[in-house]
Amino acid sequence: MKITRCKENPIVRPGIFDWRKATVFNPAVILEKGRFYMYERAAGSLMPFHCYIGLLESDDGIHFTHVTDEPIITPGTFGFPYGSVQDPRIVKIEGRFYLTYALRPSSYGYYPTGVGKPIEVSPEYPDGWSRKESFMTRSGIMVSDDMIHFEQVAYTTPFEINDRDNILFPEKINGKFALLRRPEEYIGEEFGTEKAGMWICYSDNLVDWTEPKLLAVPEQSWESKKIGGSAPPIRTDKGWLTLYHGVDDHNVYRAGAMLLDIENPGKVIARAKSFIMEPEEYYEKFGLYIPDVIFPTATVEKEGILHIYYGCTDTAISLATVPTEELIDFVMEQR
Repeated sequence: MKITRCKENPIVRPGIFDWRKATVFNPAVILEKGRFYMYERAAGSLMPFHCYIGLLESDDGIHFTHVTDEPIITPGTFGFPYGSVQDPRIVKIEGRFYLTYALRPSSYGYYPTGVGKPIEVSPEYPDGWSRKESFMTRSGIMVSDDMIHFEQVAYTTPFEINDRDNILFPEKINGKFALLRRPEEYIGEEFGTEKAGMWICYSDNLVDWTEPKLLAVPEQSWESKKIGGSAPPIRTDKGWLTLYHGVDDHNVYRAGAMLLDIENPGKVIARAKSFIMEPEEYYEKFGLYIPDVIFPTATVEKEGILHIYYGCTDTAISLATVPTEELIDFVMEQR
């Protein structure tokens, strides 16, 4: 699969403001009225590691500038000033902008390799948020009419599990909202998988969700540890084009692709056996936080070209492009 990396990668780097001096990565991106809007995940330091969401804009999808000098969403937005809000994804449904996110009420202390683990601060909070299980990563949904001011809609996951990569489909399906999830504790015989996989659920109102149904599990060696959703699915004539990330036993993050049924997205039509991207360039192999990471979190289709925005080594943001039809053909041929 030939994916073209932008010659100016990484296109968004840390710096400029105190709240984003250490790292920026894993953005949400949407095309609105001909302009690209990016919601970056950013941190001003690693010890402690507090993450915020900043907003940038661009005419060409490559050169971005900040809309505001301050983050538009912070952990304090949810009442947890010592926490972390991260990995946004954004869609527009029926004229409103819905942003999914992951939240930790404590400063982030997770490190996949187990080496150089950041300091974690776990303060006391009211209303059950100081329980041990509340410090799992919890996901939720916010809504906006102007792309800047967001209001909380609901949490989509419970206290007691790590459930990230919550991603809304960009339209209702059979009159219902559809949501991808990745509950890490849903493993074992009762869940039908021995490794963390992708799940899907539905809702009439974004608050009450059906029990998640298992959608896909790790199958290949490059995704042997776990898989999870990447970007909001793209509607195509062949199905919902859905990118996902796979992690192998050496904690290398790669990108894969599958097609889901348009009317029943809980059904996988085709799934490429090979990854579509893996760490190759220096900025994908070496970074401030975690090495060997390609982590797509946004796709924008424009004039038949799919723009893939991804975090690299949890340090910066890069862009890759591919003709949408070529990627679909690749997935169909490999199924």
